[in-house]
Amino acid sequence: MLTRTAKYIWQHLRYIPLWSALTYSKWRGFDTRARSLGNVFGWTMRWIPIARRRFDREVLRIYPDMPRADRLNLSRKMGQNMGRTLFEILHNTEFQARQDRFHISGPGLAVLEKAKADGKGAILVSGHFGQWEAVRAVLKHRGMETAGVYRRQSNRHYQRLLVRGIEQGGKPALTTGSNGTKAMVRHLRAGGFVAILLDEKTVDGEMMPFLGSDALTSVAAARLALKYDVPFMPVFGTRHNDSSDIDVEFEAPIAPTDPRTMTQTFNDNLSARILEKPDQWYWLLRRWKDMRR
Repeated sequence: MLTRTAKYIWQHLRYIPLWSALTYSKWRGFDTRARSLGNVFGWTMRWIPIARRRFDREVLRIYPDMPRADRLNLSRKMGQNMGRTLFEILHNTEFQARQDRFHISGPGLAVLEKAKADGKGAILVSGHFGQWEAVRAVLKHRGMETAGVYRRQSNRHYQRLLVRGIEQGGKPALTTGSNGTKAMVRHLRAGGFVAILLDEKTVDGEMMPFLGSDALTSVAAARLALKYDVPFMPVFGTRHNDSSDIDVEFEAPIAPTDPRTMTQTFNDNLSARILEKPDQWYWLLRRWKDMRR
């Protein structure tokens, strides 16, 4: 009983900083509120030792010679981008109304429009890069509502806010794991679209190169795309420097070959984008941790 009570209190305590940041600028304009939370996250990455050490551990794996001053600057910029992204996800209805801020390109949008007309599903793959929710915002605005896949949060407050934001962006909100996979299959077979972030490690994934180092990567999405003959399409929302303008890119679907080759093609694509704009990727995923050990 004491353990359950302590856990309940700890969840509240962990939620206070986010609640405070969201409440502080509640009556200001959308951009001002988004920038405020971004600044809070940027300050956290710059000055909180545990966050800075975790960031340095991952960045030095890829950039072993990066000077400390450059790492501090990169961590601050990453924090600002991720804070803005989180705010926009948690206020997804307002975010989706800002269609004039989304700059759309790529051949994939026409492919999705045809798939929708044919009653066929699609699997959209991206990563924790830029503002990935902009992709679903563009599709929902065009009558192609897209399910979002997320990892369940241990904190009940984060879980509640996250699910609400994801559902505002497009239903259904699907969890990772066996139950979520079954629901995803039903959704695909019914002609639905699904958006998945493939840069999270999974215990049942395969080791394959990502940013030049082997990382556990799930091939399940590519396997489903092959099984149900639906497009396996890289999509990205790249934020303009410290602004609410976002380039939403729908790339051509990856050629259907085999799950590992298709997933590696996506890994290479995302890696190139991260190397070009490292401040737009969330470096705290512990991407190279082998969960199978």
